[in-house]
Amino acid sequence: MSGPLHGVTVIELAGIGPGPFAGMMLADMGARVIRVDRIPTPGGGSALEALMRNDSVVDRGRESIALNMKDPRAVDTVLRLVEKADILIEGFRPGVTEKLGVGPQACMARNPKLIYGRMTGWGQSGPLSQAAGHDLNYIALSGAVHAMGPADRPPTVPLNLVGDYGGGGMLLALGVVAALYEARQSGQGQVVDAAISDGAAVLMAAQYGLQAKGFWHNERASNFLDGSAHFYGTYACADGGYLSVGAIEPQFYRLLLEICGLVDAHFAQQWERAEWPALREKLAAMFLSKTRDEWSALLEGTDACVAPVLSMAEAPWHPHNRARGTFVTQGGAVQPAPAPRFERTPSELPPVAPAIGRDSRKWLRLLGRSDAEIEALVAAGVVHEASD
Repeated sequence: MSGPLHGVTVIELAGIGPGPFAGMMLADMGARVIRVDRIPTPGGGSALEALMRNDSVVDRGRESIALNMKDPRAVDTVLRLVEKADILIEGFRPGVTEKLGVGPQACMARNPKLIYGRMTGWGQSGPLSQAAGHDLNYIALSGAVHAMGPADRPPTVPLNLVGDYGGGGMLLALGVVAALYEARQSGQGQVVDAAISDGAAVLMAAQYGLQAKGFWHNERASNFLDGSAHFYGTYACADGGYLSVGAIEPQFYRLLLEICGLVDAHFAQQWERAEWPALREKLAAMFLSKTRDEWSALLEGTDACVAPVLSMAEAPWHPHNRARGTFVTQGGAVQPAPAPRFERTPSELPPVAPAIGRDSRKWLRLLGRSDAEIEALVAAGVVHEASD
C-alpha cells in the first residue's frame, strides 16, 4: 500500500456506520487496518448481523481477525494487537469496551502512545450518552434537520451523510490522525471522543455564523441555501430529469439569465426574498421547456453554475468524473475512489473487503501463538478463520 498514512497501524473493533467509514478513510490513505470481527453466527444469524457483515465498498482495505470477545484469550489477543498499533477505533456505547476488557485504560497500559478513538452518537458524557439512537436523532439535536426541507411539511430526512459519515466517521478519522501527529511529538497517547451530535453541529458552523449576522432565518425554506431562493435549487425538466442551479454571485446570476435569454426585469430583484416564490415559478416554467440533457448542453461548464442532477447509476459515467477517476470498479462493485488526492504520496485503491476471519491465523502467528495453540483456539470457538 501507498498513501500518506503508510506505516500507520490501526485496530478497528468492528461495528456499523461511522466507525467503518473512518476505517475506510484511514485504509484509503495507506494505513494498515486490522479489523477485529465478531465470529459469524452459523446460518447467517439475524438481520443486524447481516447489516454488520462485510460491505464490499466501506469495508475495503482491511485485514480481518474474528474473535469471541467473551473469552479472556480473545481479549488477550486484542491487547497483544494493541501493542503493535498506533490507533484503535471503536463504536460502542460508552463503557462497553471497558466491560469487554479492551477499554482505554487496559489498552494504554499496554501501549502508552496509543490513540484510542471512540465513535458514538451522543458522546462519552452528557445526559444522553447512554441512550440509543441513530444518525437522524443525532443530527436533529444539532439544528441541522430543522433547517432542511419545505416550510409547509415536516423536515426532510437526509441520507446519513451529515451524521454518520460527515459529522461522524470523517470527524473521527481527522481526530485520530491529529492526535497521532501530537503523540509523535509528545510520546503520549490519548482518547479521542468523537460524537456525531458534536460533528453535525460543527458542520452547521456556516449557518450559525450567518444566523449571528442576521443573514439566516430560523424558519425552514426561507434562506438562500435551503432551496427557497430561485437561484439556488433544483428544477424539473421536460423529460422528468432535474437540474441543479447555484448562481449565487451576481455575475454568475447575470450569466444564467443571459444564456437562458431571460430579459424579464423582474429577475433584477435577485435578493428580494419576497420575490423569490414568483421568480422560482418563472424559472420552473422555463426549465420545463427542455430536457435535462438539452439544458446541460447549453449551461454545463459555464459560470452560470448549473449541473445535471445525476442518479447513482449515472454519476460514474459523467465525463468529468471519468476524467478524474472519481469512481472505480473493484470486485464487481462501482465505488468512489480514495479522496483527497495527494501529490507526493498518492493513495491506491485498497483491496476488496476480506472474508471475516481471513487473517486470523496469520495474526495469531505474528502475535507469537504456535500452530497447536491456534488449532486449540479455533476448536474452542475463541477464533474463527474464513473457510474460503
